[in-house]
Amino acid sequence: MLRAVPDPSPRLFSFALSALLLAACGGEAPPSGSPPPDPDEAPDVLRVALLTPGSIRDAGWNQSAYEGLVEIRDRLGAEVAYQETATPQDFEAGFRDFAARGYDLVFGHGFEFQDAAALVGKEYPDTVFVTTSGSTVTANVSPIVFELEQATFVLGFLGARISQSGRVGAVGGIEIPSVASTFYAFEKGAERGGATTSISYTGSWTDVSAAREATLAQISQGVDVLIHNANEGARGFFQAVNESDGVWAYGANRNQNALSPEHVLASATLNVPRALLLVATEVAEDRFEGRALRFGLSSGVVAIEWNDSLAPGVMDARAEGLQDEVAALVAQIESGELTVPRGEF
Repeated sequence: MLRAVPDPSPRLFSFALSALLLAACGGEAPPSGSPPPDPDEAPDVLRVALLTPGSIRDAGWNQSAYEGLVEIRDRLGAEVAYQETATPQDFEAGFRDFAARGYDLVFGHGFEFQDAAALVGKEYPDTVFVTTSGSTVTANVSPIVFELEQATFVLGFLGARISQSGRVGAVGGIEIPSVASTFYAFEKGAERGGATTSISYTGSWTDVSAAREATLAQISQGVDVLIHNANEGARGFFQAVNESDGVWAYGANRNQNALSPEHVLASATLNVPRALLLVATEVAEDRFEGRALRFGLSSGVVAIEWNDSLAPGVMDARAEGLQDEVAALVAQIESGELTVPRGEF
């Protein structure tokens, strides 16, 4: 079993991970260590921590944040640590523990962390708290706003144009505003392309079986192009896609084209490591100011990563000039000519 060396704090893990975890996470495992050094002894060492809502081995949302933490360590020479959390009480306790131990920057990886960040941020004004999604802004609390909607809008449009049934679908884990917004943009893109959208949630980020059943249920109702935002549960989404004929799919958050290479046309991706590194650099250089930190297609943080062995052929088979049509839509969004609709949150 893969284990991290336990920190004295409950549920807090140091970065002493085994070589097996190195293989699972696809990056060099950070070195082992005890709590961060006394600030008076190492005043120039940036200390950065990460709270995730699930496993850093999910091959998606949480793993990408872990990789960002590793990059911060490697590029900035930072002292780093992380904690997997499950409840709002864990969020608050995790933020408070890291801040009390002298960390300069603490990331809460998801919309659900913003209330805890705002609360603890008042208690520790010298620590910067950043949530990846959300809208809460104070002097030392900021959200990273990944405008993944720009990518899902394009994929919704493409889905509508290649669908044989005129029905596309989205399968999510827990219905939180940031996920609902990506599905809203997907739906609006599909409307632009002339299709209707079915949306369902499993109520869990980790229930593989529920994601599989939700996906199969949509396929049984005629949906033939699908996207997900289900974290670890996405394994069930891809199982269902692999079991079905005549169905196309999209990956989310990370490049997941290889998980079903005969079905996945593209992935709407976030370069979370790049975004986290940019924020940590601001903190390290004492340039950070509380604000919404926005990253869309033009930033290089949000992208559409195509399955080049599949997508061009599918588009050409469906409609002449469809590749050019999709490329023009992307260019309109990147230039600001077209504003992609977002959900309210």
